[in-house]
Amino acid sequence: MTGARGSLRPMAGVLAAMAVALTGTRVSAIALPWFVLTSTGSAAQTGVVAFAEMAPYVLVKALTGPLVDRVGPRRISWVADVASAAAAGAVVALHALDLLPLGALIALVAVVGAARGPGDLAKEIMVPEAAQRGGVPLERATGLMGVTERLAQTVGPAVGGAMVVLLGPLASLGISATCFALGSVVVAWALPRDMGHRAPVQDEDERYWQRFGQGLAFLRGEPLLLAVVVMIGVTNLLDAAFSQVLAPVWAKESGHGPAVLGLNSSVMGLTAVGGSLVAAMVAHRMRRRPLFFVAFLLAGPPRFLILAVDAPVWAIVAVFAVSGFSGGFLNPILGAVSFERIPQRLLGRVNALKDALAWAGIPLGGLLGGVAVAAAGVAPVLLACGAAYALTTNLTGLRPEWREMDRLRGRSAPVSTHKR
Repeated sequence: MTGARGSLRPMAGVLAAMAVALTGTRVSAIALPWFVLTSTGSAAQTGVVAFAEMAPYVLVKALTGPLVDRVGPRRISWVADVASAAAAGAVVALHALDLLPLGALIALVAVVGAARGPGDLAKEIMVPEAAQRGGVPLERATGLMGVTERLAQTVGPAVGGAMVVLLGPLASLGISATCFALGSVVVAWALPRDMGHRAPVQDEDERYWQRFGQGLAFLRGEPLLLAVVVMIGVTNLLDAAFSQVLAPVWAKESGHGPAVLGLNSSVMGLTAVGGSLVAAMVAHRMRRRPLFFVAFLLAGPPRFLILAVDAPVWAIVAVFAVSGFSGGFLNPILGAVSFERIPQRLLGRVNALKDALAWAGIPLGGLLGGVAVAAAGVAPVLLACGAAYALTTNLTGLRPEWREMDRLRGRSAPVSTHKR
């Protein structure tokens, strides 16, 4: 079956595959840190396990961009989801057999991270093709992609937190494995069969490093994309420290536990869905630059500061709600800017490099967060990270490259016939 132009099936299939895979990722983001923290009592070891997942994610994602372009995102997505499901399932099985030392856990978590990188990339770069096939404006398509991501942030932490409380953290990983497996099924059966094949190539004899170099050269020639990478790289590092170490340690020391931790993440995800829906409806009629930076300022620093001052739960939930709604505007804007500027044949390799560089600090976030908390305590580290977040978003936004955000508005590379 093929997807005719004007059909919404391609977009629905891509979004469904993203939804289940990202839900699995969000469930494990609650379960794994809590499992390590409660079983070892060590914030530093929690950071080590987070590093073991995110370092392969970033490295493999950076290196597989040319492969995704050459092989095709559909096939890469399917293989990555199967590998993720197998590794997450192995963690659950080995723990049930009491055969899961820390070294084995780190190795399996590294496999999950290595598979998730190209899997997430492959689904992402099928979005512009799905949008053009369905006649969906690019910003609306990226807005719907943002809604999907935020829904995963809502459902995943809620399920993860509830399962941790009811059945323990490793039971949540069984849900993650199931979600990853379901993602492979969606890609195989729900997407039109002529969709998601390899991008057209100018030279069939191109070697891997030639394709990699083309992506790097293109990215170096795009000052706006480089500015995005730097800014998102710093804030991602701070967000990683927050989600992987600071928030779990705060939940444990404050006595609120994983239930409130999951509640905060779910409220933030739910309001972010609302923000993404608003972005999908109206962002294409608004100036991107002021909207982007105001939203970023509200989405980041307040979360750190409210946890540092020992506020009541209702106030914490309110701040997370505002942060989530504001954050819902960010990815739709960034996605549209990227898809407007990157030619279709380079989508895999350029997006892989861009995303991997922006995510390069994430493995260090949990590691540095664990060391900092061990040295200074959670409240001072939360305050310092909140201040760093505010400075990053404000100072970076003063650079002239950001004036380019609206210049290529509404354009995207044409979808060419894919070779099997």
